Amino acid sequence: MKAIDTAIPDVKIIEPTVFADDRGFFFESFSKAKFEAAIGRSANFVQDNHSRSGTGVLRGLHYQLPPHAQAKLVRVVAGEVYDVAVDIRKSSPTFGQWVGVLLSAENKRQLWIPEGFAHGFLTLSDHVEFLYKTTNYYAPESDRGIRWDDPKIAIDWKTLDVLTLSSKDQRQPLLADAELFD
Repeated sequence: MKAIDTAIPDVKIIEPTVFADDRGFFFESFSKAKFEAAIGRSANFVQDNHSRSGTGVLRGLHYQLPPHAQAKLVRVVAGEVYDVAVDIRKSSPTFGQWVGVLLSAENKRQLWIPEGFAHGFLTLSDHVEFLYKTTNYYAPESDRGIRWDDPKIAIDWKTLDVLTLSSKDQRQPLLADAELFD
């Protein structure tokens, strides 16, 4: 397993070591010791989540405020997504900046998204199965979001002709109006 730096130093692409032959493949999808060595800090995952979506589904941008802030380790086990993390830490030198990464069942990459980041993804294939580990439990009272199309953030979603969003995601505030991390 290796960690690949992104344009925002705290967000890392995690690339597993894959052993493949004519029978298929094998890889460790998670090893606490190797993962923590790769990101340079401890991470105590307490919940795993699994979503399924069709083409053009956009989920996000989501996060939880302290004391229920979550870090996430995300990956795709079927299909392909464009995965995005946005720095929402007001005191950060990369505040308001974003990183986008193609995650797929084929490339087996994962994305480490620390606390203080909003997260979202756009499905690019007919069938997507998306898994994520979180360092805190879901807490509705701390659940927040930012508009996926905020012009100040200006995410290049590589959009499809038709997007499907939840009513909740359609009503999220802009970054300037959202409750954020200090």
